[in-house]
Amino acid sequence: MELNTILFIKKKFQEHYRKEPPEPPPGLEKREWGFLMLEPDSGMRRHKAFISVGEMQEYIQAMIPAHVYHSAAYYQHPGAPTMKEKNWEGADLIFDIDADHLPVKTDSFKVMLDDAKQEIIKLTGFLMDDFGFSEESLHIAFSGGRGYHVHVRDPRVLNLDSAQRREIVDYLSGTGLDLDHIFKKKYVEGDDKRSKILVFPSESQGGWGRLVNRKLISYLQELAGGDNPVKRLMEFDRIGKKTANKIINTVDDPVHLEPLRMGNFDALSSIPAGFWETALQQVIPHISVHIDEPVTADIKRLIRAASSLHGKSGMKVISLTVDELQRFEPLVDAVVFGDNEIKINVTRPTTVEMMDERFEVEEGANVLPEYAAIYMMCKGAAEYMRGVR
Repeated sequence: MELNTILFIKKKFQEHYRKEPPEPPPGLEKREWGFLMLEPDSGMRRHKAFISVGEMQEYIQAMIPAHVYHSAAYYQHPGAPTMKEKNWEGADLIFDIDADHLPVKTDSFKVMLDDAKQEIIKLTGFLMDDFGFSEESLHIAFSGGRGYHVHVRDPRVLNLDSAQRREIVDYLSGTGLDLDHIFKKKYVEGDDKRSKILVFPSESQGGWGRLVNRKLISYLQELAGGDNPVKRLMEFDRIGKKTANKIINTVDDPVHLEPLRMGNFDALSSIPAGFWETALQQVIPHISVHIDEPVTADIKRLIRAASSLHGKSGMKVISLTVDELQRFEPLVDAVVFGDNEIKINVTRPTTVEMMDERFEVEEGANVLPEYAAIYMMCKGAAEYMRGVR
């Protein structure tokens, strides 16, 4: 990044921070702070602590960092030069969902963020429904870049160690999910004999059971729908024409659907076990949450500060409630710079999708709205050119 580009971005960041400074986290005086600067090779500046909101905001307004972080942890001496001297007292439980880590790959920034948003919605559902965290204890934030963060600020999680936090990630990702726990066989006593029936998780139970039930039924309905469903089903090992028709008739019949939702899959007991194993492999990725595991496990992690700017996009870290998350549009709501025309020299052609606009940017001199130009410069794909303002 050239010097004139750095100076321009710093000027725009400083103007923004003077109007809208970053927000302090709870327990400000116990947090360690870290900063990455716009200047190349400047390294991470950390082991910084503040005793007041004003001191923190004045420091950022003066230093104008590219990235602002604070610790998930609470320390007795957060400004101490070594981690041992800080004296760890606990940490929020944090989750990072980054579009780069999701299984769906796309070149569209908007599609990436849409996928990340759906993933964070799944995560908040797990945290509230399965773990019992209140909506008020969840601090959700758009990262300003390619994803979202969730900070769980509940006294019950403060002293969890790294191994315990990894166990939570394993649950959310479905790691080690026991097939025998999902697919069970139950014996029932009849008038003159003992019968064996197939029992699956019920939609009414909590956790993975409910989710597996819903996804399995929708998966069966998907297979049974569309063109030539018998042929599609017979592509599975040991699924013959009779069994294929049995599946189709069962999932199309409301009378049979209700027992399925209650976990009684006996109507489909003729389906071989291998099919259910394949089906589970298909539905697990749609249930599990793709989390950056090292972030959650790290009890001394630095995480982006609320209302700070992301130095690789120029967009704002936005705090959200669960309800606000549903309506949030990052490429509109997190854009803070205006639409004055800025002249830039593009070094890497790209597509910019912001403020409901799409710009196909070619190499060389270009004139773009300020928000798109700053995005390009922060991304390292353009340099500032004096001229149009």
